[in-house]
Amino acid sequence: MPFASCSNRFRWPDGVTSQKPVDSRVYIDLPGLIALRHEARGLSFLPRAALRSPHSGRHASRLRGRGLDLEELRQYYPGDDIRRMDWKATIRTGKPHVRTYTEERDRPVLLLVDQRISMFFGSRHKMKSVTAAEISALAAWSAISSEDRIGALIFNDDSVFELRPQQNPSAVPRLLHALVAYNRRLKVGGSNPGNDAQLNGVLLKAEKLCTHDFFVILVSDLKGLDKTSVKRIKRIVRHNDIMILHVFDPLEKHLPPKGRYVVSDGQLQMEFDAGAKDIQKRFSDHFVNRVHDLSDPLKKHLVPVIQVDTVHPVEDQIRRAMSGRSGRTR
Repeated sequence: MPFASCSNRFRWPDGVTSQKPVDSRVYIDLPGLIALRHEARGLSFLPRAALRSPHSGRHASRLRGRGLDLEELRQYYPGDDIRRMDWKATIRTGKPHVRTYTEERDRPVLLLVDQRISMFFGSRHKMKSVTAAEISALAAWSAISSEDRIGALIFNDDSVFELRPQQNPSAVPRLLHALVAYNRRLKVGGSNPGNDAQLNGVLLKAEKLCTHDFFVILVSDLKGLDKTSVKRIKRIVRHNDIMILHVFDPLEKHLPPKGRYVVSDGQLQMEFDAGAKDIQKRFSDHFVNRVHDLSDPLKKHLVPVIQVDTVHPVEDQIRRAMSGRSGRTR
C-alpha cells in the first residue's frame, strides 16, 4: 500500500507535520503502526463464540458479524441444506423450495479512539494512549483485509478527527497519520484539565453516523462514561453492533509494592503507605466496582466489554478474547 503518496495529501491536525524519533512506550510512530499489519493477519475482532466474563452473570455478549442477503428462492435439489428449506413456499407450491443467500460483501467498521489526557498514563510498560492506538491499528488492518470499509472518530479533550467508513486504499494511511498526530499532542504539565464530557460527544457523533449494520469499536479508558453514555450506546446497538475495549494500566488495579509513595494531580499531593492492607483492599475493590459499574448497564444489551492492559502484547490479548480461550474478557 503506497503510504508516501497518501501522506502528501494528508493534512496533519493543528499543524503537526513532523515525525521525530520517540520512545515507543510513550508515543506511537507511523512505522510501528504499519508493522502491525503483519500481526493483524488472520485476526478478527468478531468472536468465534459468545463472549463471557465473570462479571456478566448468565448473559453472553454476541456480535452478528457479516449479514446474509437473500439471493433467490428456488426449487430444492438433492444435496441442498435442509435448514434453508422455505416451508411456506413448499406448502404453497406443493414442491420443496429453499432459500439461497450471499454473504454481504463488506461492512462499515467505525473506530472510536480515545487520545485524551487521561490516556497519557503508564506505570510499567507503555501508555494507555499507545495501547489504544495499537488496538485501533490492528482493527483497521483487520477490517481492510476482510474487505470491509474502515472509518474512525479519533478524539482528544478538545477536538475530533472524522474519517467516514470507506474502502479506499488511502483509508488506513489517513487513519494512522491522524492517530500519530493526536497521540503526539499529549503531554504532561499542560493547561488542559481533561474533558470527561468528550466521550459522550463522540458517542453522539457515532450515533448520527451509524445508520445500519455498522460494527463500532470503542477503544478507551472510559473516563466520563455515565448514564447518558449508556443511553447513546443502547441507541447505537439497536441497528448496529458495538464492542468496547476498556484499556487500563495495572497500577489502576493494584497498588505498587510495599513502601511510602507520594502522588500528585499536578496541584495537590499526598503521601501514603502502599503496604497497609486496608488501603490495598480498598484500592482493588474500587477498580472491581468500577468495572461492574461500566459493564452492568451494558450486559443486558449483550454489549461486550473487553479489558486490555498496557503490559501484554495487544494482539495476543485480542486473539485470546476473540478465540474464546478461557472464555474470559476481563
